[in-house]
Amino acid sequence: MYEEIVQLKIVAPDGKNRETDMASMKAIFRMIQSIPSPKAEPFKQWLAKVGQERIEEIQDPERAIFRAEKIYEQKGYNDEWVAKRMRGINIRNTLTDEWKDRGAREGIDFAILTNEIYKGTFEMNAKQIKDYKNLDNPDNLRDHMDEMELILTMLGEATTTRISKNKNSDGFKSLQKDAKIGGKIAGNTRKQIENKTKQKVLRKENYLNNTQKKKLK
Repeated sequence: MYEEIVQLKIVAPDGKNRETDMASMKAIFRMIQSIPSPKAEPFKQWLAKVGQERIEEIQDPERAIFRAEKIYEQKGYNDEWVAKRMRGINIRNTLTDEWKDRGAREGIDFAILTNEIYKGTFEMNAKQIKDYKNLDNPDNLRDHMDEMELILTMLGEATTTRISKNKNSDGFKSLQKDAKIGGKIAGNTRKQIENKTKQKVLRKENYLNNTQKKKLK
């Protein structure tokens, strides 16, 4: 287990780069499980609870949806946003299932195809949108989108799915063309909205933080 620990230089409180023990989340959880101290017991119980919930979700996928809704509500998202986010997750899963069945690989292929949709929709890829919204790399981009941004993302992905089905696309290159078309269609819709409202659809604001600020006023 301890062979999974590596040392990386990180800025210390004194401002100097010092070697610090680092490990993956999985390795840290395994270390916690191996600690004999009673102080580690709450963490072990939490890990057991999470494991139980994961097994329940595999047996009954609806539990995962219900838990996700509750988590979003606890974070402060309103019901309308949560409904759109959950719908977006469903559309996303349908799309990635199509990609997988038609020859795209999870990971790098999915990331490239998703970026094609983002670029067509918002004229930015995922990283650029995160930078625009001042988000950190681990942040889930869609959790920081407002309702209109989510809707356009759903439109791009749902359109891409339908195009791939209608064309019976096969292989990464064909799917990439579909993603570009789907993104472009969503992008045209965005431009029409911006033309009529005289406002940019993609906003710098973090949706949740912006909502919380409004509640405080």
